[in-house]
Amino acid sequence: MYFGRRDWSVVQKVAVSLIVCGVLAMVTASCGINKDKPAAVVVVPAPDETVTHEFRPPVTNKPQLPEYVWPLTGTKAPSASTHRPFMVMVNNAPQARPQSGLSYADVLFEILAEGEITRLVAVYQSKHWDGPIGPVRSIRPYYINLGKMMDAVPVHAGGSPDAYTELSAQKLEHMDEITNAGPFFWRDANRKAPHNLYTSLDNLETGVRKMGIRELSQNLQAQATFMAETTAEAHENRLTRINVTFLLNNYVVSYQYDPESRLYKRFINDSPHLDISNNVQLTAANVVVIEAEHIILDDEGRRDVGLVGSGKGYLFQRDKVQSVRWERSVEQDRFHLFQENRELGLYPGTTHVLVVPNKPTFEGHIEIIAHEKN
Repeated sequence: MYFGRRDWSVVQKVAVSLIVCGVLAMVTASCGINKDKPAAVVVVPAPDETVTHEFRPPVTNKPQLPEYVWPLTGTKAPSASTHRPFMVMVNNAPQARPQSGLSYADVLFEILAEGEITRLVAVYQSKHWDGPIGPVRSIRPYYINLGKMMDAVPVHAGGSPDAYTELSAQKLEHMDEITNAGPFFWRDANRKAPHNLYTSLDNLETGVRKMGIRELSQNLQAQATFMAETTAEAHENRLTRINVTFLLNNYVVSYQYDPESRLYKRFINDSPHLDISNNVQLTAANVVVIEAEHIILDDEGRRDVGLVGSGKGYLFQRDKVQSVRWERSVEQDRFHLFQENRELGLYPGTTHVLVVPNKPTFEGHIEIIAHEKN
């Protein structure tokens, strides 16, 4: 049958109408079957398209450290810190207490000097004030060793023959009241020598510039791994007190946990260890007690203390006590604290490190008192 152009146009219109009606009928039928369920829309990409998925990390409320922190405390800093800390040898004889400026230290070490006397090594970087620090005393090789882990400027008044030999042989920059930096120290007439020698951060900063001592740090690898502060701790239903002896039973250093400040308060023979410059009791966010080998070198009671290697220790944070193993591979390294092959971090704030002899036993130097709250 032949269709003219006009007839063919009519046929096309009829065909299109029938197709549209068929589609509408199918849609209507589909809607009638699933009145309450919308039809699923499936988009099938063309074979040559690539489907990519954007990774979005899960949202977490875990506290984060500030962008910039002080390397020795983990507390907020205005910018990245590069200036060298000062490491001051502080007299801890009974005649020297209470000392000045210890509450401003970022890190405080306590280690035996001669015989049964301990010495405090106070490290300053994040806090600045214009008051006195001291009384300042002499240096030993193992105190020099501590300074290397922080690239600190050693500050002292005299030293053992071995200490002077090491300072000279290694060409280590230092500030010594006796040999090279006398003008940056002074004596307090209210105390008797040798318990009356002081310095200040202002004096030390002036001395560094005048003596040409390097001011910027070349070793910030010693900074600890810090944990962000948290508002609650699962273990804060216990109180902890630590009693530490070095050699003398009549010299006991204690730390008592204070739940309100969440810090450990320091005592000597049950009396608060005060900073006379502000009458504030010394406190620490982290207290570390470690063992080390002590070897007597001469009749004067001078000793060598092994601060490189490994040994047993305890880490006290909040009111929790953790048994740890410390490791330090080289003098420029810091103390790493491990528990079951996991390195533990420190809370932001001041850290106190007490080094006790490993003989007769490490545990014999420490008493830990813990109990549940009522």
